[in-house]
Amino acid sequence: MDLAVDTVTEIVLRLRAVEVKEGPTDPDSGSNPIDDGATDVLTSGTEDATETEVRGMIRGLDDDRRAELLALLYIGRGDMDAQDWDGAVAFAREREAAGDGAVKELLRTPDAGNLLEEGLDALGIAPGLPEA
Repeated sequence: MDLAVDTVTEIVLRLRAVEVKEGPTDPDSGSNPIDDGATDVLTSGTEDATETEVRGMIRGLDDDRRAELLALLYIGRGDMDAQDWDGAVAFAREREAAGDGAVKELLRTPDAGNLLEEGLDALGIAPGLPEA
């Protein structure tokens, strides 16, 4: 795998930050963060910097690294075997070429951060993430 483990780790951490957020519960409350106990930090919205960061990180990867990132997802999810790494990467490239972008797939996959970590683990690579 040519994708840097540190890059995967950063993406995993940001995906987890996006995954814990929920939709707005009172979008027009008119209150301020102090009155709300700063709970808006856990609410996703159109100006969600964390999601923007993860989108930028994934888009910033070249085609081969994006394919490897998706291959990690497929292996972590159990769709592909770690022993068939080359096949998983080839399948990911086909998905990218068909227009199923890595950004969309990763952000729409529940628990994507953990699945990427499981993909690394299946390949025998230590992700270096703090305990969840």
